[in-house]
This record gives sequence, C-alpha cells and structure tokens, in this order.
Amino acid sequence: MNLVSAHIPAGWSAALWLTLAALCVLMARKATWRMLKSPANLNVFLGATVIVLGLWLIKTGIRPGLNFHLLGATALTLMFRPWFAILAIGLIVAGITLVNGQFDAYPANLLMMGVLPVSVSWTIYRYVDGRLPNHFFIYIFLNCFFGAGITIALVGIASTVFAATAGIYTLNYLLDNYLPFYLLMAWAEAFITGMIMTVLVVYRPDWVATFDDSRYLQSK
Repeated sequence: MNLVSAHIPAGWSAALWLTLAALCVLMARKATWRMLKSPANLNVFLGATVIVLGLWLIKTGIRPGLNFHLLGATALTLMFRPWFAILAIGLIVAGITLVNGQFDAYPANLLMMGVLPVSVSWTIYRYVDGRLPNHFFIYIFLNCFFGAGITIALVGIASTVFAATAGIYTLNYLLDNYLPFYLLMAWAEAFITGMIMTVLVVYRPDWVATFDDSRYLQSK
C-alpha cells in the first residue's frame, strides 16, 4: 500500500505526524549511531537501502494507494536491527514521497510499511532467539522465510483495516480485490528474503547484525 495525501482523513494527519515525531525522538536516543561512523558499515547500510528501494519501485496497483511490491523489511531488520531498519525504510519512503509529492501521506506510509513490518520481524527474531536452539536452519527458516512471509501478510491485513477504517475503500472491495493478492505475495517475500539472507550469512555474515558464527555454526 502506497497511500496518497487525499486518503488521509483530516483528523488523522496531526496524530500520525505526532506519532512519527515521537518515534524519531526514540530513534535518536536509542539507535547506536556510532555504527554508521564506520565507512564499511555505512556503505553496506546505504547499499541495502538502495536495493530495497529498487524492489519497491517494481510494483503494480489496482487503484490509487493500493499498490503491491515486496517490502524487504525483514532482511533489513535482521541485517541492521530495528532502528536502522526503520531508518532505511524511512529514507526509502522519503525518496518516493519527494518524487510523487504525497507529503501528507508520509507518516502513514512509513508507519504501515516500515514500523509495523520491522516490529513484527524483530518480535519473531527475539522469540526464536530466546526460545529455540541456536541452529543455522532455525535461523534461516523461522527468522527469514517464516518471518518475512508472516510480516508481509500482517502488513496486508493492517493495510486493509486502515483503508476500510479511514473510508478510503469499502471493506468488501478490499477483501475481494486487495487482501488476497497481498497474502499471495507472502510466498514471494519469504522465498526472496530467505535466499538473500542465506547467501549473506554464508558469505558475508559480518553484514548481518543478528547472525553470529560462533553461535550458529562453530559450536555445532
């Protein structure tokens, strides 16, 4: 979903911007900014952001605001942890917003397609990391494949609820013409995220902040 400014009810705009402002304050206080002082880390972060931006630009849509594209949020979360994953998606949404001029829709788009999927991905990772054995295949299949699939499915459901509640489209229309296709995208998101993360943890594990060779491989 890529909302346009006309889709945001007048009474919601201020609340959405205030929520985003509070999130920015938390990010400024809690994010480990020294990580980006390393040129190598900064290059990986910017490179990943550009790649995910490319995924977002490969999209299709049925009506204004009802677009379909891969998210890449789970991969960003596993690579950089939640705050920098949200920052990366914030930059992506900002770039797209500058092009299409839908500035009033920026907070809703970032919260829906950035904060929500990153939060879900991080919750799944923390649960798996804390409750299950440290095993390479558990990391790949649950955090990457399953995590990405369930994340984009929940984003589709949340987008449907938001659009129906805001009166953008009727719930029946969304259930018939939007949500089913979003749920189908979960397979593609899971497969692509799983493949990318498998390659990264095998060949460049230092690029994945949540993966530790000593825990997942060397101790087995």
